[in-house]
Amino acid sequence: MTPDATNASPAPHPTYVVGHRNPDADAICSAIAYTAYKEARGERGYVAARCGNSNARIDTILARFHQSLPHYLSDVSPRVRDLMATDVISISENATCAEALELIDRHHVRVLPVTSARKGVVGVVSLTALGGVFIPRVSEPRAMRQVNTSLSHIARALHGRALHLVGDKKIEELFVRLGTMDIRSFWSISIKENIPADRSIIIVGDRRDIQHRAIELGIRALVITSSLDPDAETIALAKKKGVSLIISPYDSATTALVVRTASTLDRVIERDFTAIGADVRVADIRKKFSSAAAHAFPVTAEDGALLGILTKTDILKPVQTRLVLVDHNELSQAVPGADEVAIAEIIDHHRLGALNTAQPILFINEPVGSTCTIVADLFRRENLQPSPAIAGIMMAGLISDTLHLNGPTTTRKDAIILAWLAEIAGVNSQNLADEIFNSGSVILANPPEKIVRSDHKVYEEDGVRFAVSQVEELGFGNFWQHAKPIAEALAALREEERLAFAALLVTDINTQNSLLLVKGDPGLIQRIGYAHIEQDEIFDLPGIVSRKKQLIPYFTSLLKEMSADGVLPTTRSAAPFKKKR
Repeated sequence: MTPDATNASPAPHPTYVVGHRNPDADAICSAIAYTAYKEARGERGYVAARCGNSNARIDTILARFHQSLPHYLSDVSPRVRDLMATDVISISENATCAEALELIDRHHVRVLPVTSARKGVVGVVSLTALGGVFIPRVSEPRAMRQVNTSLSHIARALHGRALHLVGDKKIEELFVRLGTMDIRSFWSISIKENIPADRSIIIVGDRRDIQHRAIELGIRALVITSSLDPDAETIALAKKKGVSLIISPYDSATTALVVRTASTLDRVIERDFTAIGADVRVADIRKKFSSAAAHAFPVTAEDGALLGILTKTDILKPVQTRLVLVDHNELSQAVPGADEVAIAEIIDHHRLGALNTAQPILFINEPVGSTCTIVADLFRRENLQPSPAIAGIMMAGLISDTLHLNGPTTTRKDAIILAWLAEIAGVNSQNLADEIFNSGSVILANPPEKIVRSDHKVYEEDGVRFAVSQVEELGFGNFWQHAKPIAEALAALREEERLAFAALLVTDINTQNSLLLVKGDPGLIQRIGYAHIEQDEIFDLPGIVSRKKQLIPYFTSLLKEMSADGVLPTTRSAAPFKKKR
């Protein structure tokens, strides 16, 4: 099955119970079973997952016990959507600086996305940019008085009363003056600065002489402060001359400042901004924050619509995604991004790999034949009886990993657990084994590049990275028919993942023997002590069926031997290189 063949997405922030990449039956079955175990204990929010495709054997097992394929995880790296704020405080591009400042103050934010009428993001407004506009610039007195706005914006910013407005919706460039001096001195300064009367806003208190003189000169608007109402004659004169009248509740100094903030946002919108997508990895955004002066980035959809905002503070939030690793404990085998989220538990039966966690966790590691054995034993120890279907699922994982108790990793505990599960499931283990192992040939059902990635695991020893895949067949006939393209695919896999070597173990379930195909460093291949068959890179491994207990320890011993001799395999050239001492 493909990754698309999966059930609906789980609720936000679940704990995923997930096996290793390129999962085998035990990885899938133990994920399903451990999720059921958690539910039986009354623990909610656990979701069985996988980080690879299914195969014929897994499909047969799931169909036999009426279980769905676990939820597919391609990557659990934290994404912007996991940390961004979705209740975004934004502002229209037609708003004023006053409205922006009010939002910033009320909501304690430093950046506001600016949106168009269609809700697309056209830029951002920051507290820094707003402050730059209103900081006094004594060298430019004319600029300090300039305001680009409309009279309706000014009245709204002042929370004032409009007694008479003319053309109040028009956005225009106006200049603000305080009528605090003698009328002759006041107007001579305006003439010297070449400010036309019809572009002037005069802020004045109850000085009737300045009010009348300003109106007679045909100014754009008269703003009277401190809620002081003009007399009827003044109002009539303003209407006659077409001068707008606004009453401000503030004193003159405050009114002048507020009028300046009534400027539209055009001058302070940062239109050359960086928008990010909700699917971007948080690790990549950290780099953007470190290289940019921005405090926040708007998060947008493909059509530019605003989805959220991500700040520098947001990327410090703890990630909500949690994992329970089953059937592996090495990050090289885990779902991509596992090192960036919380690993809550590990249930495994393999060797210990290099893995660090931020907090203490539950780690169960037992030397038994399968992870399903461990999970079933947890049910049994707590007197929790799994359903017949879940018991059957655990039987299948156990049978598959131990070759129905015939593999070298099999323990007495595996046999005891299998018998216990068979009684609950009402299933004959031999019949189930026959059904599982006859469920289809991996080699016949898949192209070579998929065969070499079947049950594919990456390891690291003494700084050397290598991979071992395994397929189980009924006889070696299918392998020999396709040996050449499989060997080419294995070589390509080694090159693609930059490995010192890559190996494929083909196991005959009937005879309990294996063939080993290896591509990589000649120095290591020359040290393999098993007999060559036909080709120099295919070896006969009689009695070898376990990658975990037999093959990996053997490769580890070869690498230690090479290290002692002062050479280690290389990922590139055919010749080994000298190890530095």
